[in-house]
Amino acid sequence: MVSGVRLKNLQLEIQPQKVDAVLISRVANITYLTGYSGFSTEEREAFLLITPQQQLIFTDGRYSEAVKKLLPDFRLVEIGGGKKFKDLLKEETGNLKITKLGIEEDDLKVSEFKQIKKVIRFLKDFKFHQQRSLKTDAEVSLIEKACEIGDLAFKFILTKIKAGISEKELAYYLENFIRVQGFESSFKTIIAFGENSAVPHHQTGEARLKSGDFVLMDFGVRFKNYCSDMTRTVVFGRASQKQKKIYQTVKESQEKAAEFLKKKIQHPAPGVGVLAKDVDRTARQYILGQGFPSIPHSLGHGIGIEVHEHPYLSPNSQETLKEGMVFSIEPGIYIPGFGGGRIEDLYVLESNGIRQLTDSPKEFIEI
Repeated sequence: MVSGVRLKNLQLEIQPQKVDAVLISRVANITYLTGYSGFSTEEREAFLLITPQQQLIFTDGRYSEAVKKLLPDFRLVEIGGGKKFKDLLKEETGNLKITKLGIEEDDLKVSEFKQIKKVIRFLKDFKFHQQRSLKTDAEVSLIEKACEIGDLAFKFILTKIKAGISEKELAYYLENFIRVQGFESSFKTIIAFGENSAVPHHQTGEARLKSGDFVLMDFGVRFKNYCSDMTRTVVFGRASQKQKKIYQTVKESQEKAAEFLKKKIQHPAPGVGVLAKDVDRTARQYILGQGFPSIPHSLGHGIGIEVHEHPYLSPNSQETLKEGMVFSIEPGIYIPGFGGGRIEDLYVLESNGIRQLTDSPKEFIEI
């Protein structure tokens, strides 16, 4: 069982990080370790308590039957019946003689941290993202399948681009296409027309398409808990020279970043890995050299169970890119009052270089 291997790997990390156990709160990490994805990402509905020898799951009666059936290797600690999570945690950590607890600092609310601190005084941030960032072949295959559906969605949505359509309508067509295929969107689709495309994370709205507009589309698909993410930019009508230059510069900056990474993998310097920030710098400097403003976001991010996860390709990243990592390369140029373009693709780093997982065309498209 895949989740069993992941759990065992986590248990092997506990003692080296000088804690007795780790409390897993992030829903994506719970899914990763159990294979169960039924918990809400909006509300706190479960915790895992993992020791080197045991694994417990704290949740309420709504999930008890599912946990018993689907997670037989986990001991269920049911919240309710007058017992709060804090009380149950105190009881279980006492029975297991846990005095040093690893926690996910970047996931807990302040109120949750204070409650846990009353139970166990010694708390330490537990670094878990390194394990998740290295994808197995099976995980890469799931991401590839999500990308395949995304490619089909892009081909479909080009047929729906027409004068007068609104951003929301186009987003609806795209997301509905994904649903009809039996999948779901991995995040809320971004559709931006004209000047709105100058806002990297524009909130899809009521703007209606007119001739000469950029059409920026950022969307993804979720398949068996794993995500895809892709951005394409086209022009409705005849493009101006400025629009063409923006698009060509973005495309070339992505190509240069990918080529830089490929060369570094194929011809590594002794004892030196590929730094994520160096890949970011390659694309960023090219865009600046063409007279455009710097990219206002990181060049890319890891992807898997979550749309955004480690590694992060940014100017300040301290991460080294390693075999098995899957990440985006998504340079963009944004000109306020005019518009902008972004191209985003997913890549997996392999022993002999990198391989692109998204496969939609990137030639300049005028519709």
